[in-house]
Amino acid sequence: MGYVYILTTKNNKMLYIGVTNNLIRRVYEHKQGLVEGFTKKFHIKKLVYYEQFSTIQDAISREKVLKEWNRAWKNHLIDLFNPSWRDLYEEIALSLL
Repeated sequence: MGYVYILTTKNNKMLYIGVTNNLIRRVYEHKQGLVEGFTKKFHIKKLVYYEQFSTIQDAISREKVLKEWNRAWKNHLIDLFNPSWRDLYEEIALSLL
């Protein structure tokens, strides 16, 4: 199983697209500042979008596609999935446990 996910800042100014085999664990790591790099430096912690795939290879392929998209397309994708751009972490943590 694999997931592609999009995180943003509190004010939704910056986006980060990632891939993982364990969405709850990975987002938790971002939220706690355990992941060095871009997300920690810019406080990108709010989960606003995710997709689940049957294989990690499929998730990686989708991640590559999304990273090529312009910001307007990414915003539209998030708007369709999560119109209020609320943090989905608590909701998915409960549903995936």
